[in-house]
Amino acid sequence: MPSGHSRTNYAISKHKRNFFFALCCLAFVLFALLDHLVIKNINSSSVASPEQVNSLDFEKYHNNTFTVINVIDGDTLDIDIPDNENEYTRIRLLGIDAPETNTENGPMYFGRQATEFAKKQILEKEVCIYLDEGNDTRGKYGRLLAYVQLPDDKFLNEFLLSEGFVYADLRFRHSFYNKYKQIESRARSGKKGLWQNVTSDQMPQWLQERENM
Repeated sequence: MPSGHSRTNYAISKHKRNFFFALCCLAFVLFALLDHLVIKNINSSSVASPEQVNSLDFEKYHNNTFTVINVIDGDTLDIDIPDNENEYTRIRLLGIDAPETNTENGPMYFGRQATEFAKKQILEKEVCIYLDEGNDTRGKYGRLLAYVQLPDDKFLNEFLLSEGFVYADLRFRHSFYNKYKQIESRARSGKKGLWQNVTSDQMPQWLQERENM
């Protein structure tokens, strides 16, 4: 067999080997990518149940201390720990409802006062987070539902309520439901904060409906 023909066959064979090697590498990459996506989906679904979310939240937040980095309004704040894809965790204070500051018609009555009071108590301070055992740890918008303890051991939820800056949230049961009703009752009878001049039409819609029942 002529030597030139052998070199041609050798070159063709080498190209085939390179082609098959590249094909195998591509298949390996595709398999690894598919495997990663499958595992990711499994992991995502594995934390989807409320029970598992509650368990993870208790382990991560309950009875732990964090710094408050932002105050949204009288019942909403951010602490300095990532929450899923967010760089921070947003907390909704459990058991109270503050007047809104961001509505179509502007802030609700006493909304600014509640926000400013909350800022003075907690902004850039270390607080201890407590979750409510027996209840879901997340609210409607994925915010962490919590009791927040101040450096002086007071609970912000109760302090805001006792000073008349927020309403007791009677829409949802929690461990201190009756206690918070009593705290609000004392603030109301003492005409503290918003209770000095608030009118029925200035209250949250859900509370207006209860007042008119």
